[in-house]
Amino acid sequence: MSASPMELYGEGLLTSLHDDGSAFTTWLRYEDGRRIALDLPRWIAAASPADDALLSRCTGPTLDIGCGPGRLTRALVARRIDCLGVDVAPVAVALASTGGTPVLHASIYDEILDDTRWATVLLADGNIGIGGDPVMLLARAGALCTGNVLVELDAPWVQTSRLHVRIETSAGRESSWFPWAHVSAADIGQVASKARMTVNESWCAEGRWFAELLLGC
Repeated sequence: MSASPMELYGEGLLTSLHDDGSAFTTWLRYEDGRRIALDLPRWIAAASPADDALLSRCTGPTLDIGCGPGRLTRALVARRIDCLGVDVAPVAVALASTGGTPVLHASIYDEILDDTRWATVLLADGNIGIGGDPVMLLARAGALCTGNVLVELDAPWVQTSRLHVRIETSAGRESSWFPWAHVSAADIGQVASKARMTVNESWCAEGRWFAELLLGC
């Protein structure tokens, strides 16, 4: 019987805290048969120089969508930037909240966020793929934002796609399928335009691709 994606994601995070990466692996399996290893060790580590370059573009109070175990949210706190991390995974939220980091167990679409406004909204670590509809997700981010939306993207040579994926572990467990998306750095202008945004800047750091989006097109 399939587990929930959040259960296996949480299991992977907890295992990564006590594992050197050789004994346990968590993958994302695509419906076409491909799979990639989730970079859980990086997500539970401290912010990297590429992360710092991203966070330097936060213009004020920042909403970190899909904050996971809180790497970026904690880094924002250290920069003395008002912030809130949001994630639907209970284990991720528990790890992120360690030390008093402001985190909310919720979906970006939950009504609890309707009356909030943020200078910057973050969609890092591929979180532009949440829900499988990047345009709808960016539109929601824009509705909560007064300044810029910072997104992490796939490399320009990767195809933009909407598909179904599941989580698998080296322990032989697998989750149910759920919708996801990939947005190529080459296509972010078209995707952003559909959400009534424009690309102000794009850059690459440590092999990762990013863009800053501004409201209006």
